[in-house]
Amino acid sequence: MLGAVTLPTVMLSKLIQLSRAFSLQQVELGELEHMTMQFWATSACCCGVLIFLSIVMWCAANNKHPHFSCSVWDAKFSLSCVILYSVICCISLATISHTGFNTALKLVWLLCHGFAAVKLIQHLLNTFPCCASIGEALLVTSGLVLYFGDMLACTISKVCRLLISPELVSIRYGIKRTEIGIIIQGVLLGILIFSAVFKFVIHLWEHFWGAENSESRQNKEIGRSLIFFISLGLIMIAVAPTWMMIVLDFDVHPVLWIFQFVFSEPFKRLSLCIYWLGLIYASVIRFYNISKNSKIERILLRKYYHLLAVSMFVPALIYQPKFLDLAFGAALAVFLVLEIIRVWRIWPLGQHVHKFMSAFTDHRDSDLLIVSHFSLLLGCALPIWMSSGFNDRPLTPFAGVLSLGIGDTMASMVGYKYGVLRWSKTGKKTIEGTAAGITSVLAACSILLPLLASTGYILTQHWFPLLVAVTTSGLLEAYTTQLDNAFIPLVFYSLLCL
Repeated sequence: MLGAVTLPTVMLSKLIQLSRAFSLQQVELGELEHMTMQFWATSACCCGVLIFLSIVMWCAANNKHPHFSCSVWDAKFSLSCVILYSVICCISLATISHTGFNTALKLVWLLCHGFAAVKLIQHLLNTFPCCASIGEALLVTSGLVLYFGDMLACTISKVCRLLISPELVSIRYGIKRTEIGIIIQGVLLGILIFSAVFKFVIHLWEHFWGAENSESRQNKEIGRSLIFFISLGLIMIAVAPTWMMIVLDFDVHPVLWIFQFVFSEPFKRLSLCIYWLGLIYASVIRFYNISKNSKIERILLRKYYHLLAVSMFVPALIYQPKFLDLAFGAALAVFLVLEIIRVWRIWPLGQHVHKFMSAFTDHRDSDLLIVSHFSLLLGCALPIWMSSGFNDRPLTPFAGVLSLGIGDTMASMVGYKYGVLRWSKTGKKTIEGTAAGITSVLAACSILLPLLASTGYILTQHWFPLLVAVTTSGLLEAYTTQLDNAFIPLVFYSLLCL
């Protein structure tokens, strides 16, 4: 349930926020229509997966599968509710479309989102078993289909306008994107293309290369490494920038734009980079030694990284928010490349990266895929990225840092050391920890709001709605047993927008 409602709730809250902006004539109608389509696309992804799961439950109940306790009536009821919601979505979408052809085109596009989400979640759960619950996989699936579907729609629109006379084609998609948003989108597309190309080339390489002895195996590893880095550099320097410049009308090469952006305020931004690198180096060395030589709980050790995120991101978010946007994109790209190196054991870094990352894993990670650092990074970054453009709620960019860096950390530490009253007999989360998490977030907000006001923000956040948002997200953290780094920041962001 949590995986199915989180992302549609985020899109709905963002849509309501843009509706307020449109009523004040601060955004154009096209941006509101684009967000409306994003909401419907997200709903289609979740509905498609829920229909698929309902059919699986129905078939399992009819076949008396021993792993399913669901009755046939339960499966029929679930399927009926999801289909009813799908019909309501289609009718609502039809009411906002001007022509029948436009409605049919949008419905086909949404149907493609639902079908893609079903195929992707099957692939994720089969390829990476035991790496995520169905709710977590559904959240990731919906996000990936929505994000890359947006890229595909932009590409199709641009190709149609290039191949056919622009005067005869009225197909336009999307909104005007920021330069940083375009660069992040292009880099992620490049990594996706690189993964597919590298896997294909490696299959050909292994087919024609026979490893009969240790020397040939070593040469094979060196060859794989050369193919990896050459193809990665080629795609990231040539292919992805070409897509950005042609499809998204990016004027200059992204690498050149990044240098110009960083050196437009060299003292502030380079000082921030030095501060980040020093903090990361000192913290990683310290925590790595602790993890290897101490019996401290892994969950508590990982919470220190949440505090590290607060000390890194809050100053940058207040004084250099655009540079932080770019830094988050760079960090995500580095994490993805390092995870590919670790999984494929690319010489000479693969084994060393695997050994280092294994020191910080817990029961939520697996040897096949390590996701905790991704969830922490995206939990802090997504509220900031989604707050770009119009934003009349100054605390929304801080939703990830507040909920993960402060609330979740204090809840875990206080609950572990002083917790007595548990929320359930089988769970580990305590009432004392939840209360500490909620109180700490409220205290941080009381410090942050005057600080934001001193830097020129016009505050529109009231304390009672803020109390409701903080309490709700804190109780959700106590309720869920899933990866809270993924869900809590998005839910808190939605509540702050509303």
